[in-house]
Amino acid sequence: MSRSQVLVRTQGNIESGGMPVASGRGKLLHANHSFEDSVTTRQRLWARFVARSLPRCPLPLRLKASPMLRTRLTSLPATFGFVMMLVSCADQNTVGPPVTQPAFAGPLRVSPDNPRYFTDGSGRAIYLTGSHTWLNFQDAGFTDPPPVFGWSAYLAFLQAHHHNIIRLYRWEQAKWSAETPSDYWFDPMAYQRPGPGTALDGKLKFDLTKFNQAYFDRLRRHVIDAGQRGIYVSIMLFNGWSIEDKGLGIGNPWPGHPFHRANNINGIDGDPNNDGEGLETHTLQVPEITALQEAYVRKVVDAVNDLDNVLYEISNESRTGAEAWQDSMIVYVKHYEATKPKQHPVGMTALWPGGSNADLFASAADWVSPNGDTTAPPAADGSKGILFDSDHLCCSTSLEEPWVWTSFTRGLNPLFMDPYDGAFPVAIQRDPNDPRWEQIRVAMGYTLTFADRLNLLAMRPRGDLASTGYCLANPVAQGAAYLVYLPTGGTVTVDLSGTSGTLKIEWFIPSTGQTTAGGTTTGGAASSFTAPTSGDAILYVHQ
Repeated sequence: MSRSQVLVRTQGNIESGGMPVASGRGKLLHANHSFEDSVTTRQRLWARFVARSLPRCPLPLRLKASPMLRTRLTSLPATFGFVMMLVSCADQNTVGPPVTQPAFAGPLRVSPDNPRYFTDGSGRAIYLTGSHTWLNFQDAGFTDPPPVFGWSAYLAFLQAHHHNIIRLYRWEQAKWSAETPSDYWFDPMAYQRPGPGTALDGKLKFDLTKFNQAYFDRLRRHVIDAGQRGIYVSIMLFNGWSIEDKGLGIGNPWPGHPFHRANNINGIDGDPNNDGEGLETHTLQVPEITALQEAYVRKVVDAVNDLDNVLYEISNESRTGAEAWQDSMIVYVKHYEATKPKQHPVGMTALWPGGSNADLFASAADWVSPNGDTTAPPAADGSKGILFDSDHLCCSTSLEEPWVWTSFTRGLNPLFMDPYDGAFPVAIQRDPNDPRWEQIRVAMGYTLTFADRLNLLAMRPRGDLASTGYCLANPVAQGAAYLVYLPTGGTVTVDLSGTSGTLKIEWFIPSTGQTTAGGTTTGGAASSFTAPTSGDAILYVHQ
């Protein structure tokens, strides 16, 4: 590993003033495994500035006060002096051997032609849809060690349903959950537990300067495995359900969190107001914690940057008050990935409880998952890509298959919070064998099949063109296409006035998976079409 170094001579007020400096023996900044002292925000910003001047010097970097600083300070006034800082950084290495991913044409990026969707090196629009479940990364359960999640079977399940994205759930706590009063364990964790001392869960305390490499090896392996099946992975970096009880009064995960003052050997306290929850960890209130979180982000990015099938989600349902922290983390991920060979989309998802969708759309995120309702979803206006996740929607326990089609025809990318095997103890239990869930999974696969046929770059949600209000359309004179959803079947009127000539008619019936040719029609005016069977139906009119 090669290194670059520079010796920086600065002048400033050491206690409060102009030039941020490092002081004290061995102060480390942005080093993956070392945080011996607290580091101020000003020092972090200065270090990033210095790093940009170094050849081949991506973050992280190491910042130390030189011996000259320590000797000079004994003979100079405590508030002023010449300061020597040694800044060094290491070239970054890819974790693991190179991986070939033939299913992808490079990382996703927001399509400049139709920002409702992503694109890649192919230039085509990429629609995302799929199921995710709570235990698809860490094992968890009522025993220690917890039962092992059937990862291979889960991937086969996704592939069989023709899904192309998952959220990879991360739990920050080692034990306990907001959704059960019982003991509940999670494994593996991101940090090593060498002690000394015993944490609240009865195991050795965490050392927050030492990552657990097995955790990051598993993360990389999961992303590679999913990629081999053509599946994108949205990596959840943090989880709002790991730091508080969410007001449910059922259980509290915070006593099991590594940032709890009783659980680490580093003096980190994620609950400075001592209210029994770690809400402060999802704010910028404690700079030492922000630095640790940034180190974790760098470690994750280092583990998967060479892979194409990656997205990042900052945090799952952090509470209102986390907006500035999330925005800061979005910028940090983007800044760090800018030093890397590949850049991936970064998303912000709904805050809960509370939270405003306006904060999501005003953020620096490439994509968002807003809160809302499962009925009559709003049409995507193209300001950001929307992964329309049932996890954040009201009344998702009553979700049914039409939600998939109404979302698709309004320019959204539907994701399903899947009960899957029923192993995770959610506060509102759902029967994993409810036939509605299978109908939703199958419908998502059908929408992906349609998306692969359509020229999505040219399609826009045009509910005004269909009497049902659900229509994706490219209403041009030639090469037109109209995809219309009929939630209850029957007859729909479609405005074809923008298109001339003859158009083909197809009917697709979700309940049977059958496609029926419906003859032809002529553009230039509104036309009415009647579904061939009862129940919901898809009308595809195209040239």
